[in-house]
Amino acid sequence: MEDLTPHRSHRRYFLQDIPLEEATARWFDALSEVSALVPMPGEDEPLTAPDIVGRVTAWPVWAVASSPHYDAAAMDGIAVRAADTVGATETRPTALAVGSQAVWVDTGDPMPVGTDAVVMIEHVQRDNGDPATVRVSDPVAPWQHVRPLGEDIVATELVLPENHRITPADLGACAAAGLTMVPVRRRPRVTIIPTGDELAPIGAPRKPGDIPEFNSLILAALVRQWGGEPMVCDPVPDDFEAIREAVSSGLASSDVVAINAGSSAGDADHTASVIESLGSLQVHGIAVRPGHPVALGVANDKPVMGLPGYPVSAALTAELLLMPLLERLLGSSMPARRRIRANITRKVASPTGEDEFLRVAVGRVGSKMIATPVQRGAGVVMSLVRADGIVRIPRHAEGMDAGAEVEVELLRPLEEVQNTIVAIGSHDLALDLMRSFLRRGHPSVNLASAHVGSLGGLLALRRGEAHVSGCHLLDTETGEYNTSYVRRYLPDTPVAIVRLVGRTQGLMTAPGNPLHIASLEDLLRPEVRFVNRQRGSGTRVLLDYRLQQMGAAPDAITGYQREEYSHLAVAAAVSGGSADAGLGVLSAARALELEFVPLLNEEYDLVIPVEHYESGHLQPMLDLLNAPDFRQAVDALGGYDVSRMGELRTMQP
Repeated sequence: MEDLTPHRSHRRYFLQDIPLEEATARWFDALSEVSALVPMPGEDEPLTAPDIVGRVTAWPVWAVASSPHYDAAAMDGIAVRAADTVGATETRPTALAVGSQAVWVDTGDPMPVGTDAVVMIEHVQRDNGDPATVRVSDPVAPWQHVRPLGEDIVATELVLPENHRITPADLGACAAAGLTMVPVRRRPRVTIIPTGDELAPIGAPRKPGDIPEFNSLILAALVRQWGGEPMVCDPVPDDFEAIREAVSSGLASSDVVAINAGSSAGDADHTASVIESLGSLQVHGIAVRPGHPVALGVANDKPVMGLPGYPVSAALTAELLLMPLLERLLGSSMPARRRIRANITRKVASPTGEDEFLRVAVGRVGSKMIATPVQRGAGVVMSLVRADGIVRIPRHAEGMDAGAEVEVELLRPLEEVQNTIVAIGSHDLALDLMRSFLRRGHPSVNLASAHVGSLGGLLALRRGEAHVSGCHLLDTETGEYNTSYVRRYLPDTPVAIVRLVGRTQGLMTAPGNPLHIASLEDLLRPEVRFVNRQRGSGTRVLLDYRLQQMGAAPDAITGYQREEYSHLAVAAAVSGGSADAGLGVLSAARALELEFVPLLNEEYDLVIPVEHYESGHLQPMLDLLNAPDFRQAVDALGGYDVSRMGELRTMQP
């Protein structure tokens, strides 16, 4: 028997750089040659099936009954012959005999034989002396206030066309048309095969090197959202034969096979070789970022794809390649997302030769829509959560300049984006808490925060890119916080400075403080590895000021050049053991169960241009600062003084 294992000696290492459109066309052409892109067959489903909404009709749906199926009264009143009411006026109402000329009806009742109109009950006068007689003060025309047979639907009429995604309203129309079953396309079955020796089940204890297997959760939910039926396999180790067996099994039981991870060209990457061993490999590598290592092929006359292992890459390439495949198999496209124009808040460098799909947070600031890049990285799964939209940077471009107008494909409704409060500046856990509290009291309001440091936040306000900036910058000459920097960087802008918290800064160390770090002087010890905040952050300004007071050179600190963009990121570095100490706030140390050596107290304010402060757009946030439950929640984080929360100072140019 032939050994199909791609040993290192004869493994073919290759990754192409095919443009996305060319890769898709090449794969779809190969699938069309074996009729693998024919829409799914139809099957009858009960109209009352709980998941019928969103399914796609397999062929035209025709009415089997009319609606209404009889002439029906459309109003409460009396059914009459219209000719009997001619000449009726308010001053000379026409008398009609109940029973022979007028029949009492309610809305929906069948029209009595011989009648052709309904007089509304408001225009009928009862004769108290003669209950067998009524009077009408307004004439009616033939068929006035009557729903004739088939007014809505006529039997044999087309109700739904082929390849139509069923909506809730469609259910009512089908029921009215006398249907109990609806012909829908069978859901394409998609087998998802997670691969990797490092994968651990969700909820299992984690040790270094373990990666929780959650990509399949994302991919399965996307498949379901796009109309497919996901079937997730247990994780398969990085073994050629094991992966090949799993793919073979998936091909036998499903319409599409998606292998997750192992799609690159390393020693442990077998996906492309497995596809090639079972059929034909059409594409290995597409010119997109993130998501370059994609493998596309055909086996057993069915589509097989290898998606990258990083979650952002897997989600993006699934959307670019798996979603259009399922659309073809279902004969119906997903609703197009809305696209808007916005200004990018900072310069973005992008390598030429690849289309980059950049995730951004979006909000309206003044008259402009603003797009702020969220943290990049194929493994940053939170970028999928924080993003409001995607900007495609063409492969022939080298990036975008700050302020450039870009097209954003929205991932959320425009109304929600327009209600977003854009906060750019220093990071604090109180802002994270504020976002949750805002959504609790105002479900339509979102807080999008970008962590660029206090100075970066003030510059964002100056450029008109944010509503509010978190700031804690110490003036080393006066000992005052924030005001001198506001005057320097926003000299022509009236602003409101609103106190958020006073907070304690200190050194975060490993539990038990094994190196006995007690002061900034201890950072100068050669065995102490430090993790710093980025330039422009208030914490970095504070550290540099204290080092200057000590007469210590920053280069004397091991790790001074290593930068993180939030207090939690610093705490994570200490918790993970890659650093021994970092300067940050007590709440971050508590969150990751670290030791904390308090050093000093500082003032953390919200800087808000007056035009935004007075606009009403920020009112939910400002109201929150005076809410006792929010203050208590911030205080419980530890290391905060909330006694002056919401205190206002205004500054004029």
